Amino acid sequence: MAQVEQQTEGAGPFTTRSSWHLPGGGVAVWESRLARRRGVLTVHRTGERAPGPSSADSVAIRRIRRLNVIAALSFVVGGALFAAGAAVALFGSGDATEAATIYFAGGLFFSTGGYVSLLQVINAPRHVPGGDALVTGRWRWWSYEPMRVDWLGAAVLFAGTLVFAVDLIDSFLQGLSVQQLNRLIWAPDLVGCVLFLVSGHLGFVEICHGRPCIRRRSLGWWIVAVNQLGSVLFMVSALAAFTRPSTGSLVNESIANWGTFTGALCFSVGGVLQLLERP
Repeated sequence: MAQVEQQTEGAGPFTTRSSWHLPGGGVAVWESRLARRRGVLTVHRTGERAPGPSSADSVAIRRIRRLNVIAALSFVVGGALFAAGAAVALFGSGDATEAATIYFAGGLFFSTGGYVSLLQVINAPRHVPGGDALVTGRWRWWSYEPMRVDWLGAAVLFAGTLVFAVDLIDSFLQGLSVQQLNRLIWAPDLVGCVLFLVSGHLGFVEICHGRPCIRRRSLGWWIVAVNQLGSVLFMVSALAAFTRPSTGSLVNESIANWGTFTGALCFSVGGVLQLLERP
């Protein structure tokens, strides 16, 4: 029997939820985040009072669990290290090299979490329109799927972590002029923050299907919201960390450090919540 699409939702070119009639009767509903994070689609068969989940196979479930744990712990540790680096600047010795070393270690974990998040999307079980199950493909280390909002969000997040890495490496340089500080350290920091904000926005597009929404009972929504709050605080920190050419001082060093500290804690909390979003 040919597939009969009931509804397709999303934003622009992105499809985040679709439903179709099953050949044997009933309706299947695929949602992007539920499928890739929990390995399920919703199936409402004819005669059933309530819809139930149809799970991916054991190979996909193991992949989802393993990748989710690695990504979540990477963000927990990376956020904790960023918070520790900011704490050194706020309450500790204030030594720039010590803080930069801690930030760099945190950046390694952030980049790991970003890449593993992309692997989650690339190797997530896919739905077959017209069917009632998710299909597991072969393992891949990379793909190019910019028309998928989940892929684009994860790719932008990973790119943001790599741009942050440039900022973190340049922060070890000594004797820089004000112009060099803003070009080599501040500019990559700002670009990384913008990419994090874009990734968070795409996360809301995916989970809210292109419409503004607040879903207090959705763990996925809270993960996206907490991480986006962290991205906003990172942006506040970046704006306050601009070095004034006229004075050679930061716009507001205290706000810069507190923004990094609180934003990093948000990412750690988001990582803890992500550990709970499993099959």
